Amino acid sequence: MDLLAAMRAFVTIVDTGSLTAAAAALDRAPPTMVRTLATLEEELGIRLLVRTTRQMALTEEGRVYLDRCRRILADVEEAGLAVASSDAEPHGQIRVTAPVLFGQRHVAPAITRFVRRYAKLDVDLLLLDRIVHLVEEGLDVGIRIGPLQDSSMIAVPVGHVRRVVVASPDLLAKFGGVERPEELSSRPCVVHHGSAPGGGWRFRNPASSRHEPLAVSVSSRFASNQATAVVGACVESIGFGCFLSYQVEPEVRDGRLEVLLEAFEPEPLSVQIVYPDARLMSSRLRCFVDSMKTDLKGRPEIQRRTRLQDGCEQG
Repeated sequence: MDLLAAMRAFVTIVDTGSLTAAAAALDRAPPTMVRTLATLEEELGIRLLVRTTRQMALTEEGRVYLDRCRRILADVEEAGLAVASSDAEPHGQIRVTAPVLFGQRHVAPAITRFVRRYAKLDVDLLLLDRIVHLVEEGLDVGIRIGPLQDSSMIAVPVGHVRRVVVASPDLLAKFGGVERPEELSSRPCVVHHGSAPGGGWRFRNPASSRHEPLAVSVSSRFASNQATAVVGACVESIGFGCFLSYQVEPEVRDGRLEVLLEAFEPEPLSVQIVYPDARLMSSRLRCFVDSMKTDLKGRPEIQRRTRLQDGCEQG
């Protein structure tokens, strides 16, 4: 069996919506398409499509295989272009994942500039506030904040974000400021589950010679897994909040929130571009990583600075 031809047939079947339409698109007889699909499924040992007299639907395995087929076929086409011309423009699709709010504020604008520059490249951006296994979920590259969990990934650092405590001017006028993290235990607070996992807030402990963190339990008047909702509650003076610095940069910049306890902030978290083994990188992925590295490193908002008020959101 010609595996590449079978992959191309499978993709065409899905894109056209039927075996008959795929056969016409590839100039083949419909029975040939039926045999090709059946042979491919037999070789893989899985069902790719569920077929009835009225419709076809991808199985879960079929969806995964479809994404891989698209990437492989694009790589094959790109390889041909590269051989034909050393100046060939990168071509194909790149699938990217990033945290939701960071992706909206920084990654999506950078990708917009990238696709405007490279007309033959398409980017699919998946915004999720969870760690995604790139290979298993058919993704090419991820933007991560914090320690890298998978040592098999290549990581390119592009900046840092801080973990900051903030409050609105009205809340501070009502309850007063805080001199030490422990005082937050007796103050009203709002909690973003993603920025403060485990229900407690951690700080650098200047009194600890062993660099042990200082953990503070807080009472939550409002909590959510969506940072935007919790930041909004913080702006409305519902309580003190603990966030990653990029999540509150606009509110701090325009004076709606003030940063507190800077002397107790833990070490900044690294912002990284991650991808699988560099030896297997396609030219389009290398082009994308290089572009994102330059774009994100060039933004002052994600470089290490002393104060958010100086225009630096991510420490």
